[in-house]
Amino acid sequence: MPASDLSMPRTDEPHAGMPPLDETAGQISWFEFAPPRLFYTPIAIYCGWLSLRHFGPTLLTNCNPALPYSGLVGESKYQVLSEVKGASRDLVPDYVSILRWGGEGGLERTLSEATSAMQEAGLSFPVVAKPDIGMRGVGVQLAHTQADLRQYIETFPAGANFMLQTLVDEEGEAGVFYVREPGEDKGRITSLTLKYFPRVTGDGTSTLRELILNDSRAGKLAHIYMDRHEHRLNDVVPAGESVRLAFAGSHSRGTIFRNGNAEITEAMTDAFDEIAKSVGEFYIGRFDVRFGDFDALKEGKGFRIIEINGAGGEQTHIWDSRTTLREAYRALLMQFGALYRIGAKNRRRGFKPTSLLGLIRAWLGEKKLTKHYPITH
Repeated sequence: MPASDLSMPRTDEPHAGMPPLDETAGQISWFEFAPPRLFYTPIAIYCGWLSLRHFGPTLLTNCNPALPYSGLVGESKYQVLSEVKGASRDLVPDYVSILRWGGEGGLERTLSEATSAMQEAGLSFPVVAKPDIGMRGVGVQLAHTQADLRQYIETFPAGANFMLQTLVDEEGEAGVFYVREPGEDKGRITSLTLKYFPRVTGDGTSTLRELILNDSRAGKLAHIYMDRHEHRLNDVVPAGESVRLAFAGSHSRGTIFRNGNAEITEAMTDAFDEIAKSVGEFYIGRFDVRFGDFDALKEGKGFRIIEINGAGGEQTHIWDSRTTLREAYRALLMQFGALYRIGAKNRRRGFKPTSLLGLIRAWLGEKKLTKHYPITH
């Protein structure tokens, strides 16, 4: 099966284990896919004011001393996940980090080392392949076979690291945003985003292209889905076959986001507070998790951590199409206010933020790598 093929006949219900979507799921708000430079300009201005108020333009890199650059930019996913300790470690699926060797024989050497690392770590196909450095689901693919893995390595930039992670094959995914002030006994969950992977269902006569274009939501975002399914756009999808249009749980990759803040429970908060404390000096960020039963997640059980985002994470419930622009900005202003406040408190505790030059170098390094990553599926 090609790495870009995310479809399979399914007998289970789409979005199994998740709260049902209502009729507004097909809608897109006017700012959801606005150019980032335009949307984030007011936030950048606010950050400038916060930098003056707290006397530190890079205090964002001081809010999570346990993480490189506090998880703002350029951090290693492998290193971040490795910071999870104790019993919480069991919640992280097995993973390995591999260097993509360049030069003559680099592809074969990388594939050989990846295969050996998988065997040593007990990983088996399918696995999730993703860049070790990167955000917003860039370069994430599902490798079903050795051939898929080879194809991924072939398109991955030499000199960079990628991760292979055990697939958590569940429909449920959520982004859990956590905040704890230094000195506080217990943190809180300020945002819960439920992520729904878009699907179209075959009727036995329509091609995949037609199914995408005729779908109430996917048709408006056809440009996002077409490239990754290019190899089968003209295939007629058998009746009843469900085709998953996106694998990476990223809004920018076409995944549907819903605000789940009303479902946050004390048990859930306790569970993520324990995880955050296991990391050590970690105070603010988002845990991306997968699960099979949302009721179990509300009880703080039955989930796996697939990624941890520090200062660069976002309260992603703002991308619910029902969210107003005012509500989105209010959430982001609260988030960045907390980032600077926590960074300033940690500075008083003796931690030092990254220099402006160091931060710029990390940002440029990540930006340079991102341009060369494989297409996201």
